[in-house]
Amino acid sequence: MFEPVGSAEACDAVVLQKVCQAFADALGMGVDDVHFGSSVMAELGAESLDLLDIAFRLERAFDVRIPRGGIEQTGRQGLGATEAYEVGGVLTLAALGRLADAMPEVPRAEFRDGLKVSEVATLLRVGTFYNIVQGLLAQKAAG
Repeated sequence: MFEPVGSAEACDAVVLQKVCQAFADALGMGVDDVHFGSSVMAELGAESLDLLDIAFRLERAFDVRIPRGGIEQTGRQGLGATEAYEVGGVLTLAALGRLADAMPEVPRAEFRDGLKVSEVATLLRVGTFYNIVQGLLAQKAAG
């Protein structure tokens, strides 16, 4: 099983370079402007449609299939039968904890009480996509 990494130092440099290149190409910027810890929306200016383009580019570059809604599925995994993922559009504390554990590349303080489901995309980092790709590559290698 793949364990997500929280810093660029723990990354496979070749995979990280390809991930950064996919972001640069999709967003029309230099690859030197894209870093593991870059906030996809706030720092790189990506919008929802850009995320689809980036996912498509990563799928082609790595010959993997990135599941849509994968971040939400990760947040729901491990929640008990009586634990909710969200209430009234706001993530529960259990869901916040699960997402924070699954996304070590995002500063823990950003998983704040009151975070709305609709705001989860604002947490995404380039490292989030690196971790997704690495997890998919590990699954692929395991058969």
